[in-house]
Amino acid sequence: MKLITAIVKPFKLDEVREALSEIGISGITVTEVKGFGRQRGHTELYRGAEYVVDFLPKVKLEIAVETAQLERAIEVIQQSANTGKIGDGKIFVTALEQVIRIRTGETGSEAI
Repeated sequence: MKLITAIVKPFKLDEVREALSEIGISGITVTEVKGFGRQRGHTELYRGAEYVVDFLPKVKLEIAVETAQLERAIEVIQQSANTGKIGDGKIFVTALEQVIRIRTGETGSEAI
């Protein structure tokens, strides 16, 4: 089992969710986050004053998948979150040692 953590632009959330749903992935945790990478923020004007926005709004998705679904899930996230512009985001994959469903006590792939 693997845990996919994807950081994407907020307006791409629905598109990514729908694409993952189409390949059979239904469990997703979504968190609104702020951050920057190479994008390094930007400047904005507010009432005539210029100010720097260091941290940009992003959405963090956490998805637990079977190892067999991993490559397809990554491919789907890349395709649906891609705008071709800087700041599209990142995908991180980590090993998931154990999953336990609290309500039933199921473990492993049954808990996903």
